[in-house]
Amino acid sequence: MSESSTSTLTRLWLIRHGEPDAEVRGRCYGRLDVGLSAEGRRQLERVAERLAREPLSAIFASPRKRAIESAEILAARHACGVRTEEELREIDFGDFEGLTYDEIALRYPERFRQWMDRPTEVEFPNGESFPAMRARVTRAVAALRDRHRSQCVALVTHGGVIRIALADALSIPPANIFRIAQRYAAINLITCVDDHPMVELVNLDVASGSSCGAATRPPTPPG
Repeated sequence: MSESSTSTLTRLWLIRHGEPDAEVRGRCYGRLDVGLSAEGRRQLERVAERLAREPLSAIFASPRKRAIESAEILAARHACGVRTEEELREIDFGDFEGLTYDEIALRYPERFRQWMDRPTEVEFPNGESFPAMRARVTRAVAALRDRHRSQCVALVTHGGVIRIALADALSIPPANIFRIAQRYAAINLITCVDDHPMVELVNLDVASGSSCGAATRPPTPPG
């Protein structure tokens, strides 16, 4: 996609929150509201340093504490504050929230198998379905892009939200969305020429302090 003299160039930085507090380690969390661990704060300091020279005109965050705290660390190096965007929240895992994966498998064996085998088709008991989440996320990202045309903005949010935005930009079908890795504090970039998205960065890992960190560390859980 070439740029003409009348084209608008919009840059969307998609940043996953840092590592959350230890209380949710090994547990299912989406709606569950937890802050960052000390390591999570260090991760976002490295992200903020990496993006310090980007001319961010706005920073939006999921309403979850882990995303807001991450966004505030980023905002400390920029002239814009943090605005929350409800539609950027992680999926609501319903009755699974706060349980370990072993507990979920024991209490909800059929739903758990469906989740593991076909994650984009399951609706969580008393929670949200993937199609519902996908609809609100794509709607929100498109609205923010339109509202900030020709600007550079950051969306600080969750792994599931970022996967949806990247998959939408790349026309990846929902069934393949979890082939997109998203580590804690991962940096992603979508550049839009008018309404045409181009994905320039995916899962950039500056938080590990190692150029090969993304290849050597195990994947991080949803949330």
